[in-house]
Amino acid sequence: MATLPSHDAASETLRKYQEERDKRLDPRIDRSYAETKGKYRSFVDVDPNAGERIERAAIATEVDVAIVGGGFGGILAAARLKEAGVTDVMIVEKASDFGGTWYWNRYPGVQCDIESYSYLPLLEETGYMPKEKFSFGDEILRYCQQLGTHFDLYDKAVFQTEVTGAEWDAAASRWIVSTDRGDRIAARYFLLGSGRANEPKLPAIPGIESFRGKSFHSSRWDYSITGGSIHDPLDKLHDKRVAVIGTGATGIQLIPRVARSARQLYVFQRTPSSVGERFNAPTDPGWYKTLGRGWQKQRRELWLQAVHGSVDDSEVRDGWTDFGRLMRETAPTTPETEAEIGARAMLIDVQVMNNRRARIDATIENKETAERLKPWYNLYCKRPTFNDEFLPVFNQANTKLVDISETPITRITEDAIIVDDQRYEVDLIIFASGFHVVGPVEQRIRFPIAGRDGKLLSEHWRDGMRTLHGLMAHGFPNWFYLGQGQNAVTANYTTTVDDQAIHLAYIIAAARQRGASIVEPTAEAEEAWQEVIRSSMLRPAEFYASCTPGYYNNEGMGGTALFEEGYGAGPAAFDALLSDWRRDGNLAGLDTH
Repeated sequence: MATLPSHDAASETLRKYQEERDKRLDPRIDRSYAETKGKYRSFVDVDPNAGERIERAAIATEVDVAIVGGGFGGILAAARLKEAGVTDVMIVEKASDFGGTWYWNRYPGVQCDIESYSYLPLLEETGYMPKEKFSFGDEILRYCQQLGTHFDLYDKAVFQTEVTGAEWDAAASRWIVSTDRGDRIAARYFLLGSGRANEPKLPAIPGIESFRGKSFHSSRWDYSITGGSIHDPLDKLHDKRVAVIGTGATGIQLIPRVARSARQLYVFQRTPSSVGERFNAPTDPGWYKTLGRGWQKQRRELWLQAVHGSVDDSEVRDGWTDFGRLMRETAPTTPETEAEIGARAMLIDVQVMNNRRARIDATIENKETAERLKPWYNLYCKRPTFNDEFLPVFNQANTKLVDISETPITRITEDAIIVDDQRYEVDLIIFASGFHVVGPVEQRIRFPIAGRDGKLLSEHWRDGMRTLHGLMAHGFPNWFYLGQGQNAVTANYTTTVDDQAIHLAYIIAAARQRGASIVEPTAEAEEAWQEVIRSSMLRPAEFYASCTPGYYNNEGMGGTALFEEGYGAGPAAFDALLSDWRRDGNLAGLDTH
């Protein structure tokens, strides 16, 4: 049986967590991020991969379903609708191709941290075999394009087109969708599939616009500046001094690739990520051929169960299953109370993080650097990362870690980043600062959505999401939202959006069969779902409030934490709930006419 820390040792660790958190909550430190508008817009309104602009005339058309977004959400919605017999679909995408986050994020080393057998959807339908357990971004992008071809979606898509507004026309029972190309799309159903991680964010650093060198956000990586590719050396950086601001999941992956090529690399870190082992390996074709019908759904369920510790993880083992494996291995033979389970989970959490901190000590030669790289917080206060290249980088002479946890970046000048009175002269700044995942709706959705009587979605969600099943909202007829929210809390995003796509396809097909032109949750059903969310919360609000600042808890500035909006009873329970609802066949909670 695994050995866990003593309660005294764990208490001392939790005290350290609080101390490190308080450093980063100092009111003198600006933890805010700039909205990408005005002077910051240039970082986002650029597509280094677009090629030539697609010239076309404005479109005026009517369709059954308009989908905003050509990532996995939009692709899965269109695919599941096609399975349900709904084919009059139009996809509007601001990028030049399908892919969503995998279109935009092409930085060196980009890789999915969820196993490809669970993450890449529709593998059975396409017959595709992922190259490795953890797919790199270029393979995932090609797979998105393959899905577009497989489901005949290219003829239904308009690219390089950004939606500027969507308004419900009650008289016509249609959504009127407008774009920056002058298009007017009248749609019976309107699906928002742009996801949460679609709007890049930048740290609110004074002088960011005054820098005269090169700079870009990691989701707009410019290989004309760096040279190389996702896999090849960045050959144009050999004489460059480079700064990377941010050490989240993106920074962890790209920093090793930059360090290999740059003359000098400065890594600016506010809070270290926890970095577990990757456990990557090529896919065994012989094993893959043995998988029978329905294997992917079974694999996803097995992976989720292993993460939560309810099954042996030997078949799917990776860094995500460490916690669940210890929960299973340390479970007593006699029943536990809820309080006893919680206490044991706390000790296991400390042990998993102790292992990650020990990995740093075993890898990093400079003890001061090692201490600064150690994550002092609970495992799920921040999204865990998994990488085998990141830590050794800090043993290289050309790489320096700059800790900005207590002394933040003061300003950016024409040629340098200033921290207190220390000046770091650089030629290139890379902002690995993530996306507006939480916060006001208008930060994540750049166009207004006006429902019945002109009510804006941003008003309806001013105090947090309000939905039925995380999918539909009262006052917004025939409207669907695809993405994380008031639905299953899981690290595997495509499981969530696939469940949503299946559910919305059923609802639209059922409405068509009934001859209904309007489908909308009742106010009572929406309110009842809020109570379901509150009563099933994965972790109490106090947990996120105790965490170090990050996007999981809105940078520690109060308000709703990301997973407080989620259905906390788990993906399996959520899938069963939706399946039972569909099996009942009454469209309970929906007003249809």
